[in-house]
Amino acid sequence: MIARLIAWSARNLVLVFVATAFAVAAGVYAVRTLPLDAIPDLSDVQVIVYTEYPGQAPQVIEDQVTYPLTTSMLTVPKARVVRGFSFFGVSFVYVIFDDGTDPYWARSRVLEYLNAAARRLPAGVTPTLGPDATGVGWVYQYAVMAKNMSLAELRSVQDWLVRYAASRAEGVAEVASVGGFVKQYAIVVDPVRLRAQGVSLSILREAVRNSNMDVGGRTVELAEFEFVVRGRGYLKSIADIENIVLRTERGAPLRLADVARVELGPDERRG
Repeated sequence: MIARLIAWSARNLVLVFVATAFAVAAGVYAVRTLPLDAIPDLSDVQVIVYTEYPGQAPQVIEDQVTYPLTTSMLTVPKARVVRGFSFFGVSFVYVIFDDGTDPYWARSRVLEYLNAAARRLPAGVTPTLGPDATGVGWVYQYAVMAKNMSLAELRSVQDWLVRYAASRAEGVAEVASVGGFVKQYAIVVDPVRLRAQGVSLSILREAVRNSNMDVGGRTVELAEFEFVVRGRGYLKSIADIENIVLRTERGAPLRLADVARVELGPDERRG
């Protein structure tokens, strides 16, 4: 067989050279156009449902969040496996689909069933979909550094400037911030003074929530000019929070600073 193939090739050199040229051209074309991945994505088609329920134990998360979401996701079309994980304050539900399922179709189906399942969750708990990326999508890390800035300031630069610029790059699904300190206003309540004034924590919480908002009004026309009336009430500093009025008694206001102190510090870091 091999001897006859060699003899045929020797008698038909032109055809052999033409076939070789076509093979070389096809190889060059394939090398230049074939998409290559540094890390091939062999993971399953999956959609992650992430839910926060701050301050709750894993058992409460399992009973009130993870279980209702998991049972609702079992009926999603083409869903092969549904896995739920409950941690302190957070819940993860992984919906794994059959091979070949379009990932965007899978996300739309999960979102459709998620809208119905959200009614079974506790008040104030809102589940969200994870990023449009796979487990091997973490491809780049960078650090924000400066000699004359604190960790809190560097984290603010990352969250409010660098992150949005990096998100605009082609192919970026998510930019996750790690490290630094997230600035927050902490209200440290004095229970003795709070009890002496007859104010509960719920009253204090509602007063803070209601004080941090802008109120829109109507317009006023004066001398053929229109002026927009607006009440500006966003909290911008520690002094603004300290001056929140909890109640008034005989014309004397009870301010938040009378029963608590306000501090500017980092958020709790976990993980």
